Amino acid sequence: MLAAGALAAPSLALARIRPLRIGVIGSWSGPYAGGGRQFDAGMSVWLAAHNQHIAGRPVELLRRDVPGSAPDQARRQALDLVESERVELLAGLDFSSNAYAVGNVATQARLPLIVMNAASSGITARCPYAVRVSFTIGQVTMPLARWALQQGLRDVCTVVADYASGVDAESAFVSGFTAGGGRIGAMLRVPLATLDYSAYMLRLRELKPQAVFFFLPSGQMPATFLKFWRDRGMADTGIRLLATGDATDDHYLEGIGELADGLVTSHHYSFVHDSPANRRFTGVFETEYGSHLRPGYFAVAAHDALEAIDAAMSSPAVRGNASGERLVDAFRGLKLDSPRGPIEIDAHTRDIVQTVYIRRVERRDGRWVNREFERFERVRDPGV
Repeated sequence: MLAAGALAAPSLALARIRPLRIGVIGSWSGPYAGGGRQFDAGMSVWLAAHNQHIAGRPVELLRRDVPGSAPDQARRQALDLVESERVELLAGLDFSSNAYAVGNVATQARLPLIVMNAASSGITARCPYAVRVSFTIGQVTMPLARWALQQGLRDVCTVVADYASGVDAESAFVSGFTAGGGRIGAMLRVPLATLDYSAYMLRLRELKPQAVFFFLPSGQMPATFLKFWRDRGMADTGIRLLATGDATDDHYLEGIGELADGLVTSHHYSFVHDSPANRRFTGVFETEYGSHLRPGYFAVAAHDALEAIDAAMSSPAVRGNASGERLVDAFRGLKLDSPRGPIEIDAHTRDIVQTVYIRRVERRDGRWVNREFERFERVRDPGV
């Protein structure tokens, strides 16, 4: 009887552990549903390696589908997660407009908000409870402008999607490039979901810059732009093409294929990044999902979000209490060995500090990949 009682006591104690409820908001339907699938995959890989627990507590992920940019809907979903589901943290957010809306809810509720993708510079400044584990547009764009100058490029045109992130990319590239003595021949903005780039190709051909920098959100737009670039013979003009890694997101790269061959991009993660942490991550990912789903930067950020939450909640200052300022403060200065490389959370801004890589698209072992060949270490968001 004593032995049985001794065994039963820990079981009862474990049964009383309250699950950690995390509300995750993202796109699981519509044209951006790939982002939600990547969020799921990244979190699943981390949880599988940690017995489905964070800081000793079982985890409940409460997903809310907000397809695309829909801040009013994101705010309603966040309110429901806070008021009805009693979540202890909010996370996810693929679009910055949604992140700003949910940030207001998090501030009112005094709950931590872990940003797993939204890339507008102002999010952590606007929401004192926000912690970003993804990237900012300016952070991954500015190094590309510096690299272009190092290559002797002095005359560049820009083409960006006409929305907040596109304007951020344009601003970061132009400011970095002109500060180093470069000249911007034209700044062209295209409506979201543009399918015909004929007029833009004609304009670029007339301007004849040394290079064109473009920013278009991951998915259909970059593939369509690259197809027009090829079909209009733009590569034959000698104009070089540069972009951020959104254009060659690993999740979509196989579908883009040879259209992106040789394209130079800047970003913070490639699934062929050479490190022990990434080999472990991609190995588990492939075991779980096979070759039909490749980890992209959404998946890595979701994986790192749970790693960061676990580290913060396991800290002596928190001791499992996930509420308010105490947990937010535990994220400040946090350093992790991510599959993308070393990352840290800035102690003052609560924003991500990380390596940004210059990559080139090439075919390796029958697969299209972003091969990293240069790096800029410990890059902060230039907008803060």
